[in-house]
Amino acid sequence: MSFIENKRVSFDYEILETLEAGLELHGFEVKSLRAGHGSLKGAHVVARGGEAYLVGASIPAWQPANAPKSYDPERTRRLLLSRKEIARVASAESEKGLTIVPLSVYNKRFRLKLGIAIARGKKKEDKRHSIRAREEKRRIDRTLKNK
Repeated sequence: MSFIENKRVSFDYEILETLEAGLELHGFEVKSLRAGHGSLKGAHVVARGGEAYLVGASIPAWQPANAPKSYDPERTRRLLLSRKEIARVASAESEKGLTIVPLSVYNKRFRLKLGIAIARGKKKEDKRHSIRAREEKRRIDRTLKNK
């Protein structure tokens, strides 16, 4: 079950590889994510100093009145990955044309996990091709449903 998803990723990027990462969060951020609050729109992953971080994700406090006054909903959050995975993310980040984007936040055995993808940005004509294929599939499904 996915709590929040980044729905634009499949349209804007060609996904090459997916990884699963843990998130270092505060307790009130966990409750907020489990309630479905938060956004991964415009977020990305960076690797610095042997660690990976989620940048640009917005996770509001569960109860804003009870959150610390200095709480920043868009703060940088550390990702929990193995050294091998961090090395893979760092090499992909340094490679031209590749980016690391978050896909979704989901539950796995009482822990929150972040699905991330190593992706290549699509060009305008690739996006047009995706739209055309999606519309063609809808048209075929409609005709099969009506018969």
